[in-house]
Amino acid sequence: MKYKIAVLSGDGIGPEVTKESEKILGSISEKFGHQFEYDYQEVGGVSIDKNGVAITEEALGSCLENQAVLFGSVGGPKWDDPNSEIRPEDGILKLRKQLDLFANIRPAKVYKSLIDSSPLKREILEDVDFIIIRELTSGLYFGEPKKRWKDNGKRIAVDTLKYDEDEIRRVVKVGFEMAKKRKKVLHSLDKMNVMATSRLWREIAEEVSSEYPEVELIHMLADNAAMQIITSPSIFDVIVTENTFGDILSDEAAVIGGSMGMLPSASLSSIPGSNENNSSKPALYEPIHGSAPDISGKGLANPVASVLSTAMMLRWSFGLDEEASCIESAIDELIESGARTKDISLASEEFLSTQEMGDKIVSKILNNE
Repeated sequence: MKYKIAVLSGDGIGPEVTKESEKILGSISEKFGHQFEYDYQEVGGVSIDKNGVAITEEALGSCLENQAVLFGSVGGPKWDDPNSEIRPEDGILKLRKQLDLFANIRPAKVYKSLIDSSPLKREILEDVDFIIIRELTSGLYFGEPKKRWKDNGKRIAVDTLKYDEDEIRRVVKVGFEMAKKRKKVLHSLDKMNVMATSRLWREIAEEVSSEYPEVELIHMLADNAAMQIITSPSIFDVIVTENTFGDILSDEAAVIGGSMGMLPSASLSSIPGSNENNSSKPALYEPIHGSAPDISGKGLANPVASVLSTAMMLRWSFGLDEEASCIESAIDELIESGARTKDISLASEEFLSTQEMGDKIVSKILNNE
């Protein structure tokens, strides 16, 4: 079976970790007999330098012709001029809109052998394993008007936070669908005490809840959730929230696992397990760690987040559950056996380079029965 993947490795450590994910796909191909066809496109700063835009219309069109998008990272100091009208991040924002990637799935899992890598106390982290679902194509990042101007010599800027009920309903449904397959508890986060959009969010969440009587819906203010993620993370199983809250809280949750280099993500254009909102558009898979320009090119990047994102791609875009589990089991075993990249190693420990960690994952996949 042949599977078509658009590869946009981007900037910083993006190309390094994406290369390891391709290596892991090669081992899956060897073990299971699949064929993976890659369509390489530019995005972010590298696209700005070459094409004058963060992503070209041709690249966007090419992504639509593939079955999934494997994404690296964008950005870096070279393109950090706050007054620039073109930014590397424009590329991923356009992809989200073009592919209608309305639901971003970010797991937060604690590996037992990495508990001491987190700044949080061991007793807080026992058995922590939850998912944050972030609405991705509306809200503050996309609302209009969005502009900056001067009035009587004073600089002024405005961003607009806007949601309609359909945008809320579809992402909340993703939360319920995932919750019913796990512990049947869904936390919906908002700021309904001060925000009109959050009051609408809570209202729609209640309406959708009637379709899922087996799932307990718990409303929580986002600022309270920010505290609970650090002090009592085990209370969560599935979280659903709007774009800005989800962006901030999922990065906060990265502390739980000890490193952002361990956390994958998937961005979906349809509701898993539901016949609603079925989409032929490809999903996008990316590590959440960003471009990390300070370690780019040094072989220090942890490829695990990218590789786990690739496993999510195999499962959700291609229906290859066994192959995805094979990758996840290989990583679980390696981490428990002590394999470490620098970000998850103690000062006294030796650590593996990006390529060496990729090689070990490949070896484990090929040698496991």
